[in-house]
Amino acid sequence: MRTIRVNASKAYDVLVGAGLLDRAGGLIKAAAGGDLAVVVTDDIVAGLYLDRLINALTDAGYKTCVFEVENGESSKNTQNYIKLLNFLAEHGVTRSDIVVALGGGVVGDLAGFAAATYMRGVPYVQIPTTLLAAVDSSVGGKTAIDLPVGKNLAGAFYQPEIVICDHDLLQTLSERVFADGMAEVIKYGMIADPELFRMTDLEEIITRCVTIKRDVVCEDEFETGVRKLLNFGHTVGHAVEKLSNYAISHGEAVAIGMAVETRAAVSEGFCDETCLNELIETLKRNQLSFESPYGTEELFIAAGSDKKRNGDTITLIFPQEIGKCVLRDVKVSDLKRLIACGTG
Repeated sequence: MRTIRVNASKAYDVLVGAGLLDRAGGLIKAAAGGDLAVVVTDDIVAGLYLDRLINALTDAGYKTCVFEVENGESSKNTQNYIKLLNFLAEHGVTRSDIVVALGGGVVGDLAGFAAATYMRGVPYVQIPTTLLAAVDSSVGGKTAIDLPVGKNLAGAFYQPEIVICDHDLLQTLSERVFADGMAEVIKYGMIADPELFRMTDLEEIITRCVTIKRDVVCEDEFETGVRKLLNFGHTVGHAVEKLSNYAISHGEAVAIGMAVETRAAVSEGFCDETCLNELIETLKRNQLSFESPYGTEELFIAAGSDKKRNGDTITLIFPQEIGKCVLRDVKVSDLKRLIACGTG
């Protein structure tokens, strides 16, 4: 088992290893205490892993109850958020109890945002069950729900008590869902470590990505500077998700976004074709898309509501080489031209 310590506004451990789910009750009790554990999960994950988690929590002395949503991005909405808040209230949850997110990024974001806002904050735990959540969304304290206008527009920075990443749980992922997670792994390779393009050991990959994110979060927890690098591919990626009504998954959309933004970086002279070609080949090798199904005008309009916009500017992340990216604030009025360069 690997342990990565995150010293943010709240210090906590990220545990990465095999067989951790059946030990989760004791690990959570040691990190967070409490008597009642509210498990938030989705209908697919529940059928696979819920009973094991409930047994582990019960063995550790927790009373438990379960809030279940339908699998998919569409569940990360205001209706489920309010339902979850009411569920916590109806079950008498207090600040000494705990919310446990068992699932992928949707479950983690929804549970985390509810935990951040119910009674102005109750403890919560992340147990990621997808590669994407393991390497990215479960760590760093970003929690959010989607609004009709755009993705993650209502949220809070709120750190968990512990993250328990049992990579055995990833064995049940489909090739498509696993590839989604690899998009975020490739992102970390692009912004910080080219060796990730060549790693094959899953525990090592997860540990390296979490370590990179830990270092960035500890330097800039509230995303005023360097943490924005973690959004590489996400400005265009979120636009692709929105235009598809979330039929295109987050990882697939981020892959497209990285390709579009790297082509734009080449056109602006930030990097050369070698960088772009290596990215494209890596996306291909992982069965990820690199061409947008939407045109410049559609992407521009959808990207205009992205949360990374600040007045009349928006921050784009441009690669200089594999393993090094830079932030560039561009005028929203110039964004259409850059998207055109990236899709042309």
